[in-house]
Amino acid sequence: MTIKRVGILGSGIMGSGIAEVAAKTGHEVVLRSRKQETADAMVASLTKSLTKQVERGKLSQEDADAALARVTATDHIGAVADCDLVIESVVEDMDVKKALFAELDGICKDGAIIATNTSTLSVIDMAVATQRPDRVVGVHFFNPAPMMSLVEIVRPLTASDETVAEVTAFASACGKDPVEVKDRAGFIVNALLFPYLNNAVRMLENGTANRDDIDTAMKGGCNFPMGPLALLDLVGLDTSLSILDALYDEFRDPNYAAVPALRRMVTAGQLGRKSGVGFYDYRK
Repeated sequence: MTIKRVGILGSGIMGSGIAEVAAKTGHEVVLRSRKQETADAMVASLTKSLTKQVERGKLSQEDADAALARVTATDHIGAVADCDLVIESVVEDMDVKKALFAELDGICKDGAIIATNTSTLSVIDMAVATQRPDRVVGVHFFNPAPMMSLVEIVRPLTASDETVAEVTAFASACGKDPVEVKDRAGFIVNALLFPYLNNAVRMLENGTANRDDIDTAMKGGCNFPMGPLALLDLVGLDTSLSILDALYDEFRDPNYAAVPALRRMVTAGQLGRKSGVGFYDYRK
């Protein structure tokens, strides 16, 4: 099956980013949020992104208009019934995701693939909430989806070879570089990345170096585009804490045990860019 029509669930930055990627590469997109106003806001965000690309000469106005015309925004979950692929990008809460997968299973057409954009949670738990576990898979885009080239294709034990091949082809058609990974917490990138981020917080908490010097050192010494503390702010400290907790629950590796300072900051509502303050202050 060639994937032509894509449903995307979730009103965050990842949902609109994946919608942009799919629409720009010729796919029809149904963008669903629980409220029509948030669905419309996602389209407004997508429009703003496309407009900037036109202004910078990276996209023609004709192509921008065509991409936008392929996107339908709705608050009705039944609108994804005719989609070939449905990708959920809702809150990283397993109970929420399992309930959503069970609901989608009763809505999506026979043969449709239901995918999760989770960055760390077990895909098999979502797959067995449906009557089509062979058609459930992880399709993990990275933030910001229009710019990041990688997509992790996460294969749970139940996924068929055909399902994995179809979503891999979809990611390639979107201009991305897909990699296949087994269904283990953190997959490839986060399983390697988050011990590094966690240890950067530990270094700050222990007073080994200050915030700016830690970030400067990792940019200058490893040629990273962003320091670890600035990256945590971008990802979101609450999201980062959830990823570390999921990794620790699965592997019980001390490197995945969240540093107390990170947990305290989340409790205080200091979540990074999304809240205006984290390791850096974005309210200025």
